[in-house]
Amino acid sequence: MPSLEQRQATDWEFVEVWTDATSRVPYVLVLVADREGCKIYDPKEDYRQVFAAPTYEEAKLWLAEDEYERVDGRLTDT
Repeated sequence: MPSLEQRQATDWEFVEVWTDATSRVPYVLVLVADREGCKIYDPKEDYRQVFAAPTYEEAKLWLAEDEYERVDGRLTDT
């Protein structure tokens, strides 16, 4: 099984940070897009995967339903 670093180098397309702006204490989730779709991880829960979607649009809708907003910018390998 490939390590996390190997998967990042070969599979990940981009990473976005999303935050719950309605919370007094900002809550952050991390969206990772790869060849299989998009996965959302919760850093507060040891980066446990909390959602997966086959498309970016579906992942974005799931986050928007809970009033998460994308932090400006996107991390890519380029």
